[in-house]
Amino acid sequence: MNRLPSADVLDRVRDIPLYRASAERGEFPILEKPDIARGFPDNWMTPELARALETGEAEFVLSTGTNHARMQIIRPPYFLLRSYYRLWSEHPDLGTTWHAGARRISLTTVLATEHVARVNAAKPGATPGERWLDDRTLYLNRQLDPAGWGRPEVERMLAEIREVAAAHPDGSYLLDCSGYHLAHLVRRVTEWGLWDGFPRPAGIVHAYEYTPLNVRAYLRAHFDCPVVDLFGSTELGYLFYSDADGRYQPYLHDMSVELIPVEPGSGIHSLIVTSIRNPYMPLVRYRSGDCVRTRDGSTDPKEIVSFCGREKELLPTPGGGPVAQADLDARIAAVCPRVFLHQLRLTGDDQCLLWCTTFDDVPLTPAEESELAASVGVLTGRSCRVEHRAHVPIGRSGKYAWLSTPDPS
Repeated sequence: MNRLPSADVLDRVRDIPLYRASAERGEFPILEKPDIARGFPDNWMTPELARALETGEAEFVLSTGTNHARMQIIRPPYFLLRSYYRLWSEHPDLGTTWHAGARRISLTTVLATEHVARVNAAKPGATPGERWLDDRTLYLNRQLDPAGWGRPEVERMLAEIREVAAAHPDGSYLLDCSGYHLAHLVRRVTEWGLWDGFPRPAGIVHAYEYTPLNVRAYLRAHFDCPVVDLFGSTELGYLFYSDADGRYQPYLHDMSVELIPVEPGSGIHSLIVTSIRNPYMPLVRYRSGDCVRTRDGSTDPKEIVSFCGREKELLPTPGGGPVAQADLDARIAAVCPRVFLHQLRLTGDDQCLLWCTTFDDVPLTPAEESELAASVGVLTGRSCRVEHRAHVPIGRSGKYAWLSTPDPS
């Protein structure tokens, strides 16, 4: 069904070429990523936007491309950062520390670090490779695969963390991370006995990708502070946050969401977002590409309980509904909390192979392998074999893929 947005949204978009025909018809179809790029930037250009681009109030940027092809967008300078900082300042478990002036350390993909370095390189008098985004945020990671961090690299990161912590009167700082990257750091710090040189953060946020249940539990076991999940995207900003107990709360100023079942009865819904938060590129009924589950299986956004992965990565099953990343994750966590990285590899029409690493590098027991293989087999409708791995390769973006499909060639 094509839905008409609210009157205030309609007033904001009716003069944008992309939306003009929809506004006249009173029908707005779902906006897909290719629609944004088709005819760009003329499909977005208004006199107001042209003036903003001339004065620097708006700028062209590229999305990071870690979850989809890089997409050119238009937004105010520091749009995402300001959205991020506002959420941190208002979060019930992080706000007090943020307002006390604690700095933010980001441990995430090398692509994000390189983006910061590129932005800084364009500034007058820039220092090559500068990883301070502004006066509050330092990016740590300089390597593609965190599994390859050697001791000198880990000690360099810990020294930078100590320096940031020491700048605050009580040693407080906030750690922003990919859950996988922080787990890799914890494993190395534990292996090499470096905990005395690792000041504990006042709060942890994982915000760059789906974080598996076992990884969340692993972080909570090693850090006595709130561990919070933020959900959003480059083009939208942040939409939901979890509290310290894992319950999701909406953060939808200048936004609304609707849910559309990806398949009748599957319980998985596509997230459709209408947002005027970015005044120069408002998005009406935009398919973010993310999937959610609700408490009662309904399409009520207030009932969202989990963000379960990307829509393009849903795995069809023979005679059943699609499987999302979170569905496989739940099966793994229920069998063995020691599993760290995992990747499901489709090896034939009716077969799959589950690669697993563990936090302690000890393979699963035969009983655990058998139970996990049976559980994944029921979930996917494929005969499953579980294989312990010393290493699961990371993608070029610096993120791990949970699903590997055969090359059609």
